[in-house]
Amino acid sequence: MSEQQQAGATATATTQRPVIEATDVVAGYLPGVNILNGCSLAAYPGEMIGIIGPNGAGKSTLLKAMFGLVKVHSGSVVLGDRDITNLRTNQLVEMGVGFVPQTNNVFPSLTIEENLRMGLYLRPKKIRERLDAMWDLFPNLHERKDRSAGALSGGERQSLAMARALMMEPSVLLLDEPSAGLSPVRQDETFIRTRRINKTGVCVVMVEQNARRCLQICDRGYVLDQGRDAHTGTGRELANDPKVIELYLGTLAKDVDESREH
Repeated sequence: MSEQQQAGATATATTQRPVIEATDVVAGYLPGVNILNGCSLAAYPGEMIGIIGPNGAGKSTLLKAMFGLVKVHSGSVVLGDRDITNLRTNQLVEMGVGFVPQTNNVFPSLTIEENLRMGLYLRPKKIRERLDAMWDLFPNLHERKDRSAGALSGGERQSLAMARALMMEPSVLLLDEPSAGLSPVRQDETFIRTRRINKTGVCVVMVEQNARRCLQICDRGYVLDQGRDAHTGTGRELANDPKVIELYLGTLAKDVDESREH
C-alpha cells in the first residue's frame, strides 16, 4: 500500500463507524489476574489491522476477549452498533465474527470439504454457494477436497482454517498468528492469501509474530506491551518508527530480513 493510500485509509477511518471496536478492555483467564489492562482497538471497513508486541504482551488474549473466549472484566467490545462483550462464540459467529486460532483449527479426521461444511452448519441452505466461493479463493483446497485434513501440511491447514471461518461470510476475521510454525516461503503465501481475503471486503484483525512483514501488509497496526497499547499508527509509520524498531522489532526484524536473503 502506498503512502497516499495509507493516508486515505486513515482519513476514511475517522469518518466511519468501526466494524469492530474494543475499548478500555480489562480481561484475563482467572478472576483478579488480568492480562489486558485497558486495551483499545478499532478496525474500520476494508481495513487490515496488525497486532504486534513482545511475548506475553496480551496480543492473543485481546483477540480471544473480542471473540468471547476470555472473560472481559471491564471495558467493551462492539460490533457495528451492537455490544458483543462476553457473548458466546456461537452467537458471535452468527453475527459475523470469524476467528482462526493458532492451533487445533481443523478437524483432522474429516476431509477438506467436510471441514468446510462444518463451518456453515448454521446456514445449510447456502452450502453450495459458499463452497464454490471457497474453491475460487482457495483453488489448492479444491484440488484436494477429498483429502483428510490430518494429512495436510501446516500451510494447507492454515488455508483450510481460514476458509472454514469464511464460510459464514463474516464481516471481520480475527487471525491468531497465522504464519506461526511455517517456513519463510509458506509465511509469504499466508500473508498474500490474507491480503487477498481482505480485498474481498472482509475486515481482518491479525496477531502476528513476524512483526516486520505484518507491518508491511497492514493498513494500521497496534503495538501491545504489558496488556496496553504502547504505539499505534499506519503500518509504514510503525515500521519506520525508531522507538518501535528499537524496542519491538530489533533482532526479529533482522532475522526476518536475513531469512529472505537465503
